[in-house]
Amino acid sequence: MLHLLIRWLLAPLARALYRPDVRGADKVPLDGPVILAANHRSAVDTAVIPIVTPRPVKFLGKAEYFAGRGLRGRFVANFLAALGYVPVERGNAKAGLAALEAARKVLDAGGAFGIYPEGTRSLDGRLHRGHTGVGALALATGATVVPVALTGTERLLPVGRRIPRPARVTVRFGEPLEFSRYDGLDAAPAIRRAVTDEIMYAIMELSGQEYVDAYHRRPDAA
Repeated sequence: MLHLLIRWLLAPLARALYRPDVRGADKVPLDGPVILAANHRSAVDTAVIPIVTPRPVKFLGKAEYFAGRGLRGRFVANFLAALGYVPVERGNAKAGLAALEAARKVLDAGGAFGIYPEGTRSLDGRLHRGHTGVGALALATGATVVPVALTGTERLLPVGRRIPRPARVTVRFGEPLEFSRYDGLDAAPAIRRAVTDEIMYAIMELSGQEYVDAYHRRPDAA
């Protein structure tokens, strides 16, 4: 019920209020496993993508967001689940494998899964080298990959703000990518890297961002 409320009431309301410029949404397959691989400009990206995508999209969310107690905790957990978040544990040695396994379950069930190959928000506006998890998922599941470029979400919800402000947002969906030519080679690190780099190049072409062949590091990680 909550999922339907978000999809048929809140999502159209958000589109009417913020009027995102959406291009190429018809390129997203309406059925079968698909990975939406996007650049990452703002914390609001994970809300924007499902609002403009013509099918439900799932993202990974921190398990602690689903662990709240009482009425408020249950409401938050149900609301996040309705938005499409899949809870995963983070901050331990097995977190990466758990995240990939959770994503694979979504794709194996024929769903759409959203991922940010950069791993974290870009604070300098440039597009950074992608982590190979997206390549591993595409190879292991045979899912189609649709590159996505977000522009303006960094102004919609700048770092440090909690409430979105009026800003023009553009979402571009690129041509679907498939990697069946690499069938049986999903365990090869070089192939995962090649697939990931191809995806990142497609995102760069869509977004027009300057590309940096290095993983993004937040200032506090330097």
